[in-house]
Amino acid sequence: MHTLLKLNCDLGESFGAWHMGLDSEVMPLIDQANIACGFHAGDPTVLVRTLTLAKQHQVEIGAHPSYDDRQGFGRRSVKMQAEELKHLLWYQIAAVDGVAKSLGLELSYVKPHGALYNDMMASPALLDTVMRTVASYHKPLKLMLLASTFAPEHRQLAKGYQLELLFEAFADRRYKTDGSLTPRSQAGSVLGHHSALEQVQLLLQNGAVVSDTGEKVALVADTLCVHGDNPEAVVLVKSIRQLLRDR
Repeated sequence: MHTLLKLNCDLGESFGAWHMGLDSEVMPLIDQANIACGFHAGDPTVLVRTLTLAKQHQVEIGAHPSYDDRQGFGRRSVKMQAEELKHLLWYQIAAVDGVAKSLGLELSYVKPHGALYNDMMASPALLDTVMRTVASYHKPLKLMLLASTFAPEHRQLAKGYQLELLFEAFADRRYKTDGSLTPRSQAGSVLGHHSALEQVQLLLQNGAVVSDTGEKVALVADTLCVHGDNPEAVVLVKSIRQLLRDR
């Protein structure tokens, strides 16, 4: 069913002497790289290195902005006025966009990170602010957000801003019946290798996932989020890539 399902991964999250992720191993396996903008992780040198790697492997690039929270890795919510958030996002998107342009690359989408992503999916007002912000950037960019049962409403909202959406599913996360993700604090929220492959297979064949209550939830996804922050995760990405090739 989803023959054109792409793989995306959060990359460029090292910082100074602190190393995060296995970017060079993951980049050849994915289609889209969500690149940290410096406010939860990443730095200028890491940004250039990651973009250069994406160029080498012809991977589509997206900005991965967050709340201003390096100490908490962008996983803590920060209350902000709509205009403040707009300016914070523009600043981060422009950093990746400008450096990418200098390397002969084009930024094509935005995927918010961590707490900002979760807050955006939980708050219609915040989602509206993020959509308006991305839509009012100086060039057209797509917005990546969670594929859920609320996708028709999200599509309608984006239409008002003439904004194109990319809906993403997660390979290794357990879902709730509304298509949202179970909190990481909940037992079983992160799937093991075998369960994650089963989830991807079901998504490919039936356009659905199985929720934490055992119900099938229909999801229409354009892209699949995978993680590459440890050797086991890279092995899973390789297995998922093989699944996609075999279709």
